[in-house]
Amino acid sequence: MTESTGTPLPQAIFLMGPTASGKTGLAIELRRRLPVEIISVDSALIYRGMDIGTAKPGKDELSIAPHRLIDIRDPEQAYSAADFSRDALAAMAEITASGRVPLLVGGTMLYFKALLEGLSPLPPADPEVRERISREAQAKGWEALHLKLQEIDPVSAGRIHPNDPQRLSRALEVFFVSGKTLTELTKTSGEALPYRVHQFAIAPENRRLLHQRIEQRFHQMLAAGFEREARVLFLRSGLHKDLPSIRSVGYRQMWSYLSGEIDYDEMIYRGICATRQLAKRQMTWLRGWPSVHWLDSDKPLAALDKVLQVVSA
Repeated sequence: MTESTGTPLPQAIFLMGPTASGKTGLAIELRRRLPVEIISVDSALIYRGMDIGTAKPGKDELSIAPHRLIDIRDPEQAYSAADFSRDALAAMAEITASGRVPLLVGGTMLYFKALLEGLSPLPPADPEVRERISREAQAKGWEALHLKLQEIDPVSAGRIHPNDPQRLSRALEVFFVSGKTLTELTKTSGEALPYRVHQFAIAPENRRLLHQRIEQRFHQMLAAGFEREARVLFLRSGLHKDLPSIRSVGYRQMWSYLSGEIDYDEMIYRGICATRQLAKRQMTWLRGWPSVHWLDSDKPLAALDKVLQVVSA
């Protein structure tokens, strides 16, 4: 792909994958071997003070391979796909201008899609409509609202899990505000990404291995002080369970435990289940993703070699 002047577009690399699939490790190895700079594509890593529960790269990892778009928001603040696109494009331009290649790493597939295809002309948030949807959800449950979305927009309902209230509410809000479904509106995208993008997805071939890693990592986070980290957030007056930051997988379940709604063992069970559901949604996105090279996370050297081969071709 070239610009109208005939000048080749600059390169960029997407490294996508479900949670606990080994993206960070591979990204660090690529940083050692290629002139890349890493941009995080993760809707939870943006928040300061949310380190253990998000499996944020540690200080040693960040010293070897700094990540942009980490720790850029307070947990009280919202951050949209539009915000990400703006920030990522600015970071990519800086990296390219320095003669290096942007390496975008993460599992927030909506962010990747928004960046790759441009943003769709969706209506802005309507607090009144959103509050009405929230009241109906409290009265009838999110399952009932998911059934309503199935009638209105079956394509979006097939993509959005009943236990994903943020995206479910937004899909209904878009319809009530505009009279058009999310599916209709997202057919029209904005300006495409002006880069030649090499796209990779990393995951274990055996899904059971991914489930085992998710469970193991959740217990490792608990051992590393996840409850203590979450309690600091819980005691902050400006934070509550309806904020996007606190709705993040793991933190939502920990919040229920700290509130006394569930016991410790139930928190662990729900946290692991929610993380597995997140991984399943991420894999569903990736299986329908065009032009992606698949990498086996159980063969890290082969995965690294494949990326190097494709990028240098």
